[in-house]
Amino acid sequence: MSGFTVTALSETTWPAYAALIERHDGVFGGCWCLGFHAEGKPGQMSVAARCAAKQARVTAGTAHAALVFEGESCVGWCQFGSPEELPRIKNRKDYEAGLAMLPDWRLTCFFVDRHHRRQGVAAAALAGALAEIAKLGGGIVEAYPEDTHGTRMSPTFLHAGSLAMFEAAGFGRERMIGKNKWVVRATLPAG
Repeated sequence: MSGFTVTALSETTWPAYAALIERHDGVFGGCWCLGFHAEGKPGQMSVAARCAAKQARVTAGTAHAALVFEGESCVGWCQFGSPEELPRIKNRKDYEAGLAMLPDWRLTCFFVDRHHRRQGVAAAALAGALAEIAKLGGGIVEAYPEDTHGTRMSPTFLHAGSLAMFEAAGFGRERMIGKNKWVVRATLPAG
């Protein structure tokens, strides 16, 4: 992970974040990392409208992410936010069936530049997101990674990260909510 720095998504870092998304055709078919926000349902907005909505959220302070930089270039991120900020999650029916208590924070997606994969960018983004959450008061943090069983998977399927990465960061398994998808949790003190 040497050579990487991590900083929060903000109006100042928006241009570098947007440049990464644009280099990858809007990410995941034009999502603009809006898919987990209330207005982010696929097919409801044009790609340009999704970009504008995400930028408006960043300006308003209602979009959070830890951005990984190599020099001046953003090479990846981990999106996080409260359940109110990120209400849309995959496998919702299974998730709600076993839900005892909502977390304070959700980690919903990762993205890594195609030229920087398998270099520790996602782990750096996760560490950065946890550091930002601690600065914001800490609490119960939840994520929904895939158990890859040591196999390689397409980045499309690893948008939520790997179970092994989260376990290495101290998260514990709560329950399964899909064929290979887990709910994992950790409690972070304020920092």
